[in-house]
Amino acid sequence: MQLLETIKNEQAILVYFQNDNCPPCLSLRPKIEEMIKNDFPLMKLVFVNSIKDANVAAHFNVFAHPTLLVFFEGREFIRVSKYVSVVELKGKIQRLYEMI
Repeated sequence: MQLLETIKNEQAILVYFQNDNCPPCLSLRPKIEEMIKNDFPLMKLVFVNSIKDANVAAHFNVFAHPTLLVFFEGREFIRVSKYVSVVELKGKIQRLYEMI
């Protein structure tokens, strides 16, 4: 699975699970993109369509949308789902991001 290889090779990565029929997914996406670009430039951002790539979503036990997984050095540190506060997520990532 390509995503597993990417997670293993990146120092920091946020995986955003979504689907095209999910209004919260679509409204949250630009906010997450902006946060990563402005605050965490060393972090890679990957989008996974859970409908088209159902096997990938199942592998990561993702059953709700949107779901965001944050990995540092190949390990999952943060998992948020459904109602995501960008401010809270940014604070959680910031603590870990400063270590890299």
